[in-house]
Amino acid sequence: MNRPEEGAERAAAVELPGLPRNEAGPVFGEPWQAAAFALAVSLSHQGHFSWKEWAAALAEELRMSAARGEPDDGSRYYHGWLATLERLIVAKGLSQSEELRSCKEAWAYAYRRTPHGKPVELEGTQRTPEL
Repeated sequence: MNRPEEGAERAAAVELPGLPRNEAGPVFGEPWQAAAFALAVSLSHQGHFSWKEWAAALAEELRMSAARGEPDDGSRYYHGWLATLERLIVAKGLSQSEELRSCKEAWAYAYRRTPHGKPVELEGTQRTPEL
């Protein structure tokens, strides 16, 4: 049986456009970046898409980001990673756009109401927030 870290090691070894890394592997500035990375590796490992397909989709997202004039200094790299994840998750039928939007709104609602320094908990915030 494969260890989860083996999937990350394989993914990290694949050349990806702009992947922030150091000698130890990928570098994450925020916990959500590591979570997005791990989710992409896990979904690929589960066979939902190949790593080659992932890399091509990410490269396309980064090209679109550059065309929109977003900075190419690495600061938005994982935003592209997240957009690619969302696009592939919907394209592969793993979720629907509305489900993703609703979940993001619930997390944003929970985040805005969480005192600084406390963990954000989604539980109890499943209602649709007022916008």
